[in-house]
Amino acid sequence: MSDPALWEQHAQWWQDEFTDGADPEYEEQILPLAAQLLDGYERVLDLGTGEGQLARLFASQGAEVVGVDPTRAQVIEADARGGGANYGLAGAHDLPFADGSFDAVVACLVFEHIDPLESAIAEVARVLRPGGRFAFFLNHPLLQTPGSGWIDDHVMDPPDQYWRIGEYLVEQSIVEEVRKDVFIPFVHRPMHRYLNALVGARLDLREMHEPPPPQGFIDRSPYFEAARAIPRLLVLVCQLRSEP
Repeated sequence: MSDPALWEQHAQWWQDEFTDGADPEYEEQILPLAAQLLDGYERVLDLGTGEGQLARLFASQGAEVVGVDPTRAQVIEADARGGGANYGLAGAHDLPFADGSFDAVVACLVFEHIDPLESAIAEVARVLRPGGRFAFFLNHPLLQTPGSGWIDDHVMDPPDQYWRIGEYLVEQSIVEEVRKDVFIPFVHRPMHRYLNALVGARLDLREMHEPPPPQGFIDRSPYFEAARAIPRLLVLVCQLRSEP
């Protein structure tokens, strides 16, 4: 993970802003979709678990769940919140599990903070059993590229408004001030990098989801109403191929 010290420093920001019902995208969209996609899988790895909200969700559905995160402050908080999952300190590039240990792996808004990509995807494939599922949640790599956003063009007559897409093909690592004095590292990659890494690890695409922003997100500001048709989330559902 890039700049792990920043995640240690700002773990409280994540815990306050995105868990325990604070974030409508998690509550109305991510958690219900994750519950649907992982329902029925008996042994689940939550990669980049943070304070464990997805791990607790899967445990409540009856799965045996392990959550790992490279940020000590997150793992400590996940343990404190309980909920039936087990937690450990580990990064995506060196998972402390035997080959084929899990029926399913989920990574939710994690790989935007991981570099390099291919070795982490290979580790996901290694710890999955043949036929196992990888649920891969990403900030949409095309439509949420750095520099993307609504443009009010007053040069046009009449004025126009459109969604600008940033330099999609330019891979870049940035540190963004997501809130005053809270700096978080992000890695942007075009979609083909993710798809090719999955193919190289024998993770075959089975489903793709591009859900619209949920109503709770839209309601936060009248500005967001115009973004109703611009997805923020991309979910790739993959299956580990049994044969090379």
